Amino acid sequence: MNLAQLVEESARQLQDAGVSFGHGTTNARDEAAWLVLHALGLPLDTPLGDDDEASKRPVAQVEQAQAATLLGARIATRKPAAYLTREAWLQGVSFYVDERVIVPRSLIAELLVYGGIDYWLQETTRKVLDLCTGNGSLGILAAMVFPDVEVTGADISADALAVARINVEKHALQDRITLVQSDGLQAVNGKFDLILCNPPYVNAQSMASLPAEYLAEPFIALDGNQAGGTGDGMDFVRSLLATVGDSLSADGVLVLEIGNERAFFEAAFEALEVIWLETSAGEDQVLLVTYDALRRFQAR
Repeated sequence: MNLAQLVEESARQLQDAGVSFGHGTTNARDEAAWLVLHALGLPLDTPLGDDDEASKRPVAQVEQAQAATLLGARIATRKPAAYLTREAWLQGVSFYVDERVIVPRSLIAELLVYGGIDYWLQETTRKVLDLCTGNGSLGILAAMVFPDVEVTGADISADALAVARINVEKHALQDRITLVQSDGLQAVNGKFDLILCNPPYVNAQSMASLPAEYLAEPFIALDGNQAGGTGDGMDFVRSLLATVGDSLSADGVLVLEIGNERAFFEAAFEALEVIWLETSAGEDQVLLVTYDALRRFQAR
């Protein structure tokens, strides 16, 4: 058996097992390639096309067994592949992950890397807050994209911050990124020119129907109904929008991801003026709010 055949066979097994994707891959073949290449210690960008020499590489029996073990764990546990490999990639950057954090996949990452929010930033933009930082990926990407900024990463979870610290050190950004344990903005001091936030926002009905792979992630990072609200997933967002203007500079902006919850967001905050940002998933998953718009909203 060669490498390409092993990947195809592994993809068939994943498909037959009915696993769910969405934590770095969107289909069985890509997931199988990730698992097989990791198991064999090969680069994840190894070409696997029909005409690529690497795809014709013979796979020894011991290597097939290594791949089968990892594939079996993926199917049996229904854990996202990133938890099994201890690595996730976001916009070409490698991050350490484990079960203490959700697998990084925020669309805000592509806005940072491809300049989707540059129009609303200033030459004086220096202080960035990554709220609900999780494994620290958005704050790290912001520091990479904007070499003159200082970043604060905040999260309620001490476990998540421990993982974020691993990634800050992995990318040698200790001098520019400060990590703070905070319930929302409560322990965050100062004013920021840019606040990035990928909060818990999943509504109650969606939480009840999540595949096992998502239920393997920390509940607190997904469920937006933890404050006894209406089940619309906007509990954290309500508390954030009530006070976040106080944490922004006069030219500052908030970039907020709400996933597939636009209808619930608009129903909850119909008086708030927002700008919907275009991403690879469309124009209804990430929004931007200016300081002035937040002040008008808070003054209602």
